[in-house]
Amino acid sequence: MQSFNTETDEKPSPAADPQTLIVGATGDLQPGACIRVELPGGDELAVYNVGGEFYATENFCPHKGAPLSEGVLCDHVIECALHGWQFDVRSGECLTVNDRIKSYRVRVEDGLVRVDL
Repeated sequence: MQSFNTETDEKPSPAADPQTLIVGATGDLQPGACIRVELPGGDELAVYNVGGEFYATENFCPHKGAPLSEGVLCDHVIECALHGWQFDVRSGECLTVNDRIKSYRVRVEDGLVRVDL
C-alpha cells in the first residue's frame, strides 16, 4: 500500500475580509423599490427597500434566470416577473418550490446602504 504525505510546508492563506459594496444613499432607494446592482465580476444583486429596511439577494431567479429586480415586491416577498416564483428577500428562501437564492448582509451606516459580499 502506498502512503501519501498529506502535510505541506505551505501555510494556509488567511481568510479574506469580506468585501463591502456601497450601493448608494438610503434616500436613493424608496420604500417598496428594488434596484439592480452589477458587481465587478459580472454577477448582479437585487437590493430592496422594505419599509425602510434594506435587503439584498442575487438578482437571477433559479428557474429561468429572469432578473428579480424586474419583479414585483410586496412586503418581504419578491415575485419573479417571468413565471411567478416568490422569494423571501430576508433569507432567499423560495416560497413557491423547494429552492433558494443567495442573500447578503446589508448594513446602513452614515446614510449609506452597504452590502457585504
